[in-house]
Amino acid sequence: MKVTTDEKKIDEVLNIGVEEIIEKEHLFNAMKSGRRLNIKFGIDPTMPDLHLGHSVPLRKLRAFQDLGHLAVLIIGDTTAMIGDPSGRSETRKLLSSTEVKKNMKNYLKQAEKILDIKNTKVVYNSKWLDKNMVTILELSKAGSVQQILHRSDFKKRIENDQDVTLLETLYPLLQGYDSVVVKADLEIGGTDQKFNLLTGRRVQRYFKVPEQDILTLPLLEGTDGVKKMSKSYGNYIALDEKPEDMYGKIMSLPDSLIIKYFNLCTNVSSEEVSEIKTEMELEKLNPKQAKMRLAHEIVKIYHGEKKAKEAEENFIKTFQKKEIPELIEEIKAGAGELLSEVLVKNKILSSKGEWRRLVLENAVHDLLKKKNITDVNLKISENLTLRIGKKRFVKIIVK
Repeated sequence: MKVTTDEKKIDEVLNIGVEEIIEKEHLFNAMKSGRRLNIKFGIDPTMPDLHLGHSVPLRKLRAFQDLGHLAVLIIGDTTAMIGDPSGRSETRKLLSSTEVKKNMKNYLKQAEKILDIKNTKVVYNSKWLDKNMVTILELSKAGSVQQILHRSDFKKRIENDQDVTLLETLYPLLQGYDSVVVKADLEIGGTDQKFNLLTGRRVQRYFKVPEQDILTLPLLEGTDGVKKMSKSYGNYIALDEKPEDMYGKIMSLPDSLIIKYFNLCTNVSSEEVSEIKTEMELEKLNPKQAKMRLAHEIVKIYHGEKKAKEAEENFIKTFQKKEIPELIEEIKAGAGELLSEVLVKNKILSSKGEWRRLVLENAVHDLLKKKNITDVNLKISENLTLRIGKKRFVKIIVK
């Protein structure tokens, strides 16, 4: 594929939805030269699903790919076993190689909803990080204790007398070595990744490899509107979410996130997004209508126009007309099973903790008996039709 050198298109990729670029002029000139650049984005399979938060850097990677550059997707199957300490107030639980392999099973299938996978260089960092200890020992010379202790997240933990493991201090160096191996010209990441991305430049410098430029993107808040989207926070929207669930979750977003989601998660032009913003500010457009357009656009990307229309019709019928939807997911369960375990096992809920919170908030409603479920230890004894929260429905069929 020929590399595009059109300045307007380059400007769009470097400015729309971008937080910061380190060395912007250098990157612009490299793109203008017509040379095919290696654009790196790495992701650790610490969870089994990719979500809309992951889609932000993946969509930017695709934008570079569409200009003719090589998208390099690194699956951090080794670094996932350590866990990225960025923004963490405590040490992550170490994952086994079995857990990591299970998590990354569907990553490429989910990523190809955004990337042109056939023209993407997909590499696993176990290929070079699992080889021997010599590389690790050599890598440790590329960083310093002073640099590590400058990390704000590590500083806070030390001040609070919480552990920072030696393994965690190695993480940025390991991620940086990925850039050496793939000869990255540019690395993409969220704003919380800046320290790691800068470490990549230092590691490249140490190994006498040309330093990558850096492009950071805003973090996407989840459905709670506060914390960054994460499965561990229970505020995520998975890329393989069912169309009606994806639509419903997007409709539950705070109005304050509508424009940010349009800019980072849809194919709607920046000009049209500006118009939507202006119309909402002038009260010519109801935020709910804007959100319905947003939900339609996002569902369309991952499931197609037909499913997006069906999800919209289902939403209108269910939530605007206060009806039970025609299509409700059915789950078979044995009599005597804990309802909480059945819902978690079938991925209706992310954890028993989420179940407990919803029950205590009176957010689980038995539609057949027309009353809330109040027993967190409820065992299944009969068929149930539940509304969980405002927008999730499920039928439990006793087998």
